[in-house]
Amino acid sequence: MKKVLTYLKSNQTRFVGELAEYLKFPSVSAQPKHSKDVKSCANWLANHCRVIGLKTKVVSTAGHPIVVATTFVKRNSKLPHFLVYGHYDVQPPEPLDLWKTPPFQPRIVDGQIYARGASDNKGQHFAHLKAVESYLKTGTPLPCEITFVIEGEEEVGSEQLEPFLERNSSALACDAVVISDTGMPGKGRPALTYALRGIAALELLVHGPAKDLHSGIYGGSVENPAMALCVLLAKLRDARGRILVPGFYDRVVLLSRLERRQFSRLPFDAASFQKLLGSPKLFGESGFTSNEQRSARPTIEINGLTSGYQGEGSKTIVPAWARAKLTCRLVPDQRPAEIAKLLKQFLRKICPPTVRLVVSQGHGAEPYLVSPESRAARAALHALKSAFGSEPYLIREGGSIPIVNQFKRVLGVESLLLGLALPDDNLHSPNEKFDLDCFFGGMRMGAHLWPELAEAVRPSVNGR
Repeated sequence: MKKVLTYLKSNQTRFVGELAEYLKFPSVSAQPKHSKDVKSCANWLANHCRVIGLKTKVVSTAGHPIVVATTFVKRNSKLPHFLVYGHYDVQPPEPLDLWKTPPFQPRIVDGQIYARGASDNKGQHFAHLKAVESYLKTGTPLPCEITFVIEGEEEVGSEQLEPFLERNSSALACDAVVISDTGMPGKGRPALTYALRGIAALELLVHGPAKDLHSGIYGGSVENPAMALCVLLAKLRDARGRILVPGFYDRVVLLSRLERRQFSRLPFDAASFQKLLGSPKLFGESGFTSNEQRSARPTIEINGLTSGYQGEGSKTIVPAWARAKLTCRLVPDQRPAEIAKLLKQFLRKICPPTVRLVVSQGHGAEPYLVSPESRAARAALHALKSAFGSEPYLIREGGSIPIVNQFKRVLGVESLLLGLALPDDNLHSPNEKFDLDCFFGGMRMGAHLWPELAEAVRPSVNGR
């Protein structure tokens, strides 16, 4: 381990330079104009993995390619096997005018590297690659075998990942999946994320008159669909932040005393949090802290709302239609299809006969929960403590990572979520960044992780 850690420290400058080169690729999976850039990024990553010493291939899919790299040529059944997942695709950088420097020209300021994809997710999985490189280049035997699966479609739903897992389930059979695509509560405060919220998306379309009408001539004699939609949306939640859809909370698993104690450990200052968000005042479901509200309680959010004239000046009409996009963030044991059905039933029941409501169901993902007291989780916590020198936190996160349920469903294994992003890293926003101390800490964590995990699962290997 000493040789491994020394190698990581002595090569930090080179590693940062390599990460900067990786970040130059505008691998925006959502925009067809960048399809060649996505492919070029996959090829660069594959070549880099080969230089490290990994057996690597680029797997074509119906969408963007998946890079698969292994520490072995042929599996050794006597050693544990782990998967490391990441994604090389990134969010669109727009609006470009809010970036201080171009999003694909990495810059380093005050120990932070700024670029689209720096934290989400190139920097995080790159730290794992560097940790494995340190073993291979120093001739230090790994106590396990590792397969990297790094895809190019996470930001557009990972549609090709599950078919890939199903086609290769035998080769990918493993003891656990390691994912660094989440966050830590603060610098020097490592964390294991043991729960994620799920999601259910819907779109509401309210039809009124057959065409836009003159509001002076016809207004008052016909229902305004925009007004009707606002009334419908207002009935989804009360003034205390509680959802009013019947049955919405029926499956919600309440937080245990242990979990609420873990939440109380988290560093939190309401004024600083409010300033970070730029909100006039914090708001959330009564009876829960801000951290609990945003990671352990279900929500309904309006993501988009439009109707009528949106141009400069005024246009006095009764619009023909109004539209809203909604997402529900779900917690264990809520089910996306069931929640979507409850919402549809409620909205149709309260919709007035003066308009016609059409509800379309969008994407969904199950919430995720893994025991933070399992042998693998405890091993991960030990690795985090060794790497960062402080007691790790157990946290829930409010976002959704649908692929963790795909790994569980197809491969039958749990995922260890060991995030390296900070709350102010601007994921999905302009001026995304990655703290280099988190990058270096992530490498050390990766170095400590494999002996810890191998020892934790070893009793189950012979029976696997």
